[in-house]
Amino acid sequence: MSKTILITGSTDGIGKLTAIKLAEDGHAIYVHGRTKEKVQAVILELKKVSGNENIDGFVADFSNLDEVKQMTKNIAKKVSQIDVLINNAGVFKTAATSEFGDFDIRLVVNYFAPYVLTNALLPIVKKSQAPRIINLSSAAQAHVTNEMLAGVGHTNTSEAYAQSKLALTMWSFAFAKANPRISTIAVNPGSLLNTKMANEAYGQHWSPASKGADILYDLAVSDVYEGVTGTYFDNDKGNPKGDFAKAHPDAYDEGLISKLIKKTKEII
Repeated sequence: MSKTILITGSTDGIGKLTAIKLAEDGHAIYVHGRTKEKVQAVILELKKVSGNENIDGFVADFSNLDEVKQMTKNIAKKVSQIDVLINNAGVFKTAATSEFGDFDIRLVVNYFAPYVLTNALLPIVKKSQAPRIINLSSAAQAHVTNEMLAGVGHTNTSEAYAQSKLALTMWSFAFAKANPRISTIAVNPGSLLNTKMANEAYGQHWSPASKGADILYDLAVSDVYEGVTGTYFDNDKGNPKGDFAKAHPDAYDEGLISKLIKKTKEII
């Protein structure tokens, strides 16, 4: 059965590979990228390699939450229902800075943006008979500090990235409890995959990018994961595919989660 699927950050890397795999199955695919040129190019490429004409896309720089909000309005005008939302867009090492206050760009792109996007699209997602939301977490997870959420102080790149990914995971668990009909899974797609992000950050990779795309594909449409929610999938746990595992301890601390969500609402 054909599904309508939105994948953020899908003009390259595992987002693009996942989009290709899903397009080849005949699903309606909506891609996302930072520039109109990149989005148009990947739409044409997906149509060509998959033979699927039901491909479209949206543009937004996720470091700018005003653009994220505008993107949600554009989606609502064009898309009546979303069966699967894959919050894949992310940033690690970059010279760019956030256009949202003084907040670290990793916190904005990796956590605030999917938070804003998902909550804005919730009415459209709820129209699906069996909606799924896949949030791209990471093996790198670190306690979210008050300074990080206040947008003050200096945090190194790796620490900021790890905090942003734990924040996303904590919110994923809270979102799953608040929306039990939506299957919501946070996933580490695999450490040091052969992607631009990993190669720019570390200059090396451990596994092919397809490892990450394969698990995103499975979590999005496989019957195996139907109804599974409020969990963390660690794709580093096995070969070729991982398994469900424990996230950072903070992800199960109701007090810390409540504090994070309250602060996030104030910030947004």
